Amino acid sequence: MDALIQWFEALEPWGKAGVSLAAALVAYFILTRVITIFTRSSETHLDDQIIAAVSTPIVASLVLVAIGYLLKAYVLEAPAPVDEDGTPPRLAWQLRILLTIGILFWMRGLMRASDAVLDAMARRVDDFQWIQPRSLPLFEILAKLGVVGGAIYAIMLTWRIDVTAWLASAGILGLAIGFAAKDTLANLFAGIFILTDAPYKLGDFIVTEAGERGQVTDIGIRSTRILTRDDIQITIPNAVMANSKIVNESSGRHIKRRIRCAVGIAYGADVEAAERVLLDAAKSVEYLVSDPAPRVRFRRFGDSALELELMGWIDEPVLRGRALHQLNIAVYKGLEAAGIGIPFPQRDVHLHQA
Repeated sequence: MDALIQWFEALEPWGKAGVSLAAALVAYFILTRVITIFTRSSETHLDDQIIAAVSTPIVASLVLVAIGYLLKAYVLEAPAPVDEDGTPPRLAWQLRILLTIGILFWMRGLMRASDAVLDAMARRVDDFQWIQPRSLPLFEILAKLGVVGGAIYAIMLTWRIDVTAWLASAGILGLAIGFAAKDTLANLFAGIFILTDAPYKLGDFIVTEAGERGQVTDIGIRSTRILTRDDIQITIPNAVMANSKIVNESSGRHIKRRIRCAVGIAYGADVEAAERVLLDAAKSVEYLVSDPAPRVRFRRFGDSALELELMGWIDEPVLRGRALHQLNIAVYKGLEAAGIGIPFPQRDVHLHQA
């Protein structure tokens, strides 16, 4: 390898330009013909997308190197004063233009490669739970900002622009913007944490700390929107959602949810008969599942009734209202048919003569 480098360094600029052009042709052939034969046989398309993204920058870089050597050979034929670093002044701006073009090629290639990698990670939700299809645009924007920021920094160094003054100005400007838009920034960072931590996702039924219950319809950078059962959309800032307790009814081991129906029967009634009536009523409700099976619990001795509770499971939280409606009707009819009374609160009033 060292001998090859020494041989290349010994060549004239015209020879170096020719070697660079030949290397560009070889690289183009390998990247578009040879490597694609192996990548097509793989199970994923990620390698194809990455090769397609970096092929153009690699070939373009070699072509730009060849052009640079050609320009250098032309300048050597007409000597000119040199800068402190030994670069002819007439060639300095030309080389910088070539470097800038090369940086732009690599910026575009890295942006395409990052999009391909993030898209592949979003498809493998089990392995990368912090990247979801819904949060994919956020990570794509962050990746592009990083690539563009690095490209701008490299271009500024290429053109010998003092980066320190720009960074200091950007820091002062960032502090001013931060104080002026602290609430917006709080919502922004809270939205990023919600998208990455995923305490809830689109389609989940949640209950906020303030008592609003609804289905999550949108998770934005600034706010979260939920749709209540009354078809009312509520928009809540992400900063509020991130700093409050959220009950996710669609999370847990499975999406099923248990509903409860409290029933009071009269003192003296047959408790076991009432239990059978309640279980039969649960079996007649189409929205209740058989696994887990419905169950009845004798909770307490109330002031006016024996308090029982019928519990059953539904497939998803959205069915709660309809399931409770049918269950209440079935329980009332079943107890009435069995002759088991549902008492109302009673009070004995004693009048004392003054």
